[in-house]
Amino acid sequence: MTKFNRFLSLILLFCAAPLSALAIDSQDLPDIKEGFVTIKTIDPTQRVGYTVGDVIEREVILTIKAPYTLVETSLPIKGYEKRYRGQVIGIELKNIHHKKDVHKDYTTHHIKLAYQVFTNSVVAKNAALGPEYLNLINMKNNKDLVKYRIPSLDIAISPLAIFGAVKVENNMSPMLGPLLMANTQEKQWLKIALVILAISLLGLLYILGVHTWLPRMGGPFASAYRTLRKTPNSAEGLKQAVSKLHLSFNNTAAMSVFNDNLDTFLAKKPSFSPLKYEIQQFFALSRQVYFEPNATHDIGNNPSKWLVQFARRCRDCERGLTPTPLDTKAGA
Repeated sequence: MTKFNRFLSLILLFCAAPLSALAIDSQDLPDIKEGFVTIKTIDPTQRVGYTVGDVIEREVILTIKAPYTLVETSLPIKGYEKRYRGQVIGIELKNIHHKKDVHKDYTTHHIKLAYQVFTNSVVAKNAALGPEYLNLINMKNNKDLVKYRIPSLDIAISPLAIFGAVKVENNMSPMLGPLLMANTQEKQWLKIALVILAISLLGLLYILGVHTWLPRMGGPFASAYRTLRKTPNSAEGLKQAVSKLHLSFNNTAAMSVFNDNLDTFLAKKPSFSPLKYEIQQFFALSRQVYFEPNATHDIGNNPSKWLVQFARRCRDCERGLTPTPLDTKAGA
C-alpha cells in the first residue's frame, strides 16, 4: 500500500465515526445530563391569529458547557416542513441564522428561526413550532453522543374567512389573553384635566402666595403684607405698620400720596379704586398715630389687625386681582 493510500484510509477512518453518529435519529439518543445546557428563548408576543403567508420569528440562546459541543449539522434545515405526529402541518422553516461565541469553558449559540405558514382552514386550529432536537457530542472521547430538546411553541392558525355564525365566547383561545378596550380618548381627557388642575393650582398659589418668586409677586404692598403679618400688636408695631404702608403707596405711585392727592393716585393706579374709602380710613389712622391723637378714623379698637387685612387687599389690587372681601370684624 502506498503512502498516499494509507493517508486516504486514515482520513476516511476519522470521518466515518462522526458521520455514522449523525445518521442516528436524534430522538433515539439519550438526553444530555442536567447542568450542561442552559436555554433562553425569545418568543413572539402574538400566539394566535396567524394566517397563510405570515412569518413567525423565534430566537433561541443556548449555552453549552465543556466538554460537550453542538453538532452543527443537527441544526434545523431551511425549507424543512414541520410535522405533528408524522403529518405535515403546513409550517415551513423559512430561514435560520446561527452564530456562536466560543469561550474556554462554554460556548453560547444564538439561533434565529423564521417559520412561515403555508396552510389555511375554515376554522382556527392549533399548531406548534418544534420541538427541535439538537445533537451534542463529548469532545473528550468523541463518542458520547446525546440530544437536547428545544421546547415547542404553541400557536393558533386562523382562517382567512369565516363561514356561518360564530359565537366568539365559544372560540376564545386561552393563548389570546384579555381583550383590551381602547382608552385613547380617556387618556386625552385625563391630560386636559391635569393641565386644568395645574393651571388652577398655580392660580391659587398666585392669589394666596406670600413669596416673591412668581411674576408680579414682589410689589411694595406684597412686601408690606409680609412685614405686617410679623409686626407685634403694640403701639410701636402700629407706627411701623403705618410707616411701611405709607412707603408702599409712595413707591407704587412714584410720589408722596396723601388724602389731598388721593384722586391723582387712583387715576394713575385705577386698580386701587375699590379701596378708596379704606385708603381714606388709613390716612385718618395715620393722622391719629403721628399727629392728632384725638383724630377719628372709624376703624375700630384693633387697628393693627385691620392694617394686615388692608395690606392684603392692597396687594390684590397691586396684582390686578379682585380684592379679598373685607372682614368687618377685623378692627373689632
